[in-house]
Amino acid sequence: MELFPSGMTQAEIASACSFTESYRARQVYRWIAHGASSFEEMTDLSREERARLSTLFPRIRSAEPEAELEDPDGSLKIQLRLRDGAAVECVLLEDIEGRKTACLSSQVGCPMGCAFCKTGTLGFLRNLGPDEIMDQFHLLARRKGRISNVVFMGMGEPLLNLGAVRKAIALLADPAGIGLSLRKITISTCGIVPGILDLAKNGPEVRLAVSLTTADDGLRSELMPVNRSWNLAALKAALLEYQATTGERITLEAALMGGRNSRPEDAQALVRWIKPLKAQVNLIPWNRVPGLPFTEPSRAEIETFTDILEDAGLVATRRMRRGRGVMGACGQLGDTLGAK
Repeated sequence: MELFPSGMTQAEIASACSFTESYRARQVYRWIAHGASSFEEMTDLSREERARLSTLFPRIRSAEPEAELEDPDGSLKIQLRLRDGAAVECVLLEDIEGRKTACLSSQVGCPMGCAFCKTGTLGFLRNLGPDEIMDQFHLLARRKGRISNVVFMGMGEPLLNLGAVRKAIALLADPAGIGLSLRKITISTCGIVPGILDLAKNGPEVRLAVSLTTADDGLRSELMPVNRSWNLAALKAALLEYQATTGERITLEAALMGGRNSRPEDAQALVRWIKPLKAQVNLIPWNRVPGLPFTEPSRAEIETFTDILEDAGLVATRRMRRGRGVMGACGQLGDTLGAK
């Protein structure tokens, strides 16, 4: 697959552009890291040099925005059209303190088929390249300004595209470019055990979030087909090894669906499963997706669930419900775009 400059390291830019002076590659790399969309913007390069580079690479980015939707709460969803005609979505969420989080996609569609997620109904087309991942970040930053956090929690399963995700993280964290702290980057997985073990052994040392949803094997297999490959016992063993290797606390996510996994006994089962993991729990009230057979949990269900976790000594956080007005909240991506 052709690689565009937005997904290249400084060394790759130096090689691809045949620079003999190392500082030229550094100049171009920094321009791209700070959102330049064409070589013409790189005013510290000569006109001849800019023309030469524009001939080598007519486009810096491989993905272009096709549409955007902005929620009154400040959330922004951008729909991107990729070089082969495929489409993905990314989201910028802003909290009440003004912190901006980019929610990036790693695949076109998703192969995991979680029953409560819109993206899971689209099927899977292909993995994204590092340039296509970075293009999402740059487009969101261009529209909304400085981004403080990145989560790989958009369309797709990032641990099934770990090579491209690793390279994108390296570009995001490079102090010579964007310089985002690894502590501000999160990979969210539905529970790909080999990927979790790979991440523990080989890094990068970002934060890990796991979509658990329920501690009932039968129900989890029904809601999340990944559980048929790696059940709760296998997932817990992988997380214990991850924690022993990294020493890091894990975030466990539970998408709560009214009457399905939001009962007191569901919360109690979750408490039993989590121990002795060092983890915090993000409770995510299910976000409505037309055509899916679930309902949002009631306020009473959420409060009782939270109380049970906190009474057991767990840290439980209720996820802020942002982006729902543009179908950009958790589980809603892909409502306006198919996988092709």
